[in-house]
Amino acid sequence: MIILGIETSCDETAASVVKDGREILSHVLATSAQMHIKTGGIIPEKAAREQVKSIIPVIEEALREAKLLVVGSETHNSQPTTYPKIDAIAVTYGPGLIGSLLVGVETAKTLSYLWSKPLVPVNHLVAHIYANWLSPKVKSSEPELPAIALVVSGGHTDLVYLKNHNQMEYIGGTRDDAAGEAFDKTARLLGLPYPGGPAIATAASHYPLPTTHYQPFLPRPMLDNDNYDFSFSGLKTAVLREVEKLKNNQQLNNLTIQQLSFEIQEAITDVLVEKSLRAVKQYRAKTFLLAGGVAANKRLTDKFKLAIGHLALDIDFRVPPPHLCTDNASSIAACAEFNYHPLPWRQISANPNLSIMN
Repeated sequence: MIILGIETSCDETAASVVKDGREILSHVLATSAQMHIKTGGIIPEKAAREQVKSIIPVIEEALREAKLLVVGSETHNSQPTTYPKIDAIAVTYGPGLIGSLLVGVETAKTLSYLWSKPLVPVNHLVAHIYANWLSPKVKSSEPELPAIALVVSGGHTDLVYLKNHNQMEYIGGTRDDAAGEAFDKTARLLGLPYPGGPAIATAASHYPLPTTHYQPFLPRPMLDNDNYDFSFSGLKTAVLREVEKLKNNQQLNNLTIQQLSFEIQEAITDVLVEKSLRAVKQYRAKTFLLAGGVAANKRLTDKFKLAIGHLALDIDFRVPPPHLCTDNASSIAACAEFNYHPLPWRQISANPNLSIMN
């Protein structure tokens, strides 16, 4: 099946064409990230206005890149009508920014009606997991189920047990700030630019590697709790205290910012790795799937590999390439392939508060 995916949950406008949920025929993305860097974060109204401008050109480019636009026999105002050679349309209907979601959802509904194509509403969080199906070159190398999946992004940190396609169990998640949100907020405290995750990773990479006598000084929230929940608001408060102390002592400089960045990254990744692999062992999963924007953090992926080796876990570890970790439409189309539940376009509406289990 050939599916056109549309993604507009945040500040990106993306469209992709994917064959059989695995092969990317086109991957097009327009972003307003540079505009948001100037304001230190996303302004929803501005993001939606940019998406209104970009949505049709991005979809056209995706279809053109996939070589799927054909000229029909009907005409409109003496001009031939073009149709895409696709089987279905998939669109993110939540969660996300309501204005941005509406751009994608209403466009997809219109195209579904005009082209008489089935429309599949897709949960953006679940779609992140399916980026892991887009990398294998052959079907035999696909992730094997059951799997534990960690979806970790700017607004969400969710741990789920994927028993089979269409069969998922929620086992834990953040009680307050998500991991990506913690990166953004602590980066702002350190005077680092938006987005915070890459900025902290860069600053941390310049910090001299600690000796064996290095003592962590930031908390690892809920690390030892007997559950799979996360909490990062306390970490943000601890960083604030450290920054204020350094400022009062006139010691906030490049080196201390690098050290704090290192500690922040270590604290967040320590908790994510420990709790996720604990779930892998309890549920006896065959595969561990890392997904979401924070999955692009190299330190996080390196620590997962090291821990899996140290624990001698018989587990297949999967993480998508960085361009498929962040918001994209290829994952939306792949998710629709493996969870194919089309609905009449009239029944689909944007839901900004959607959870991973809806």
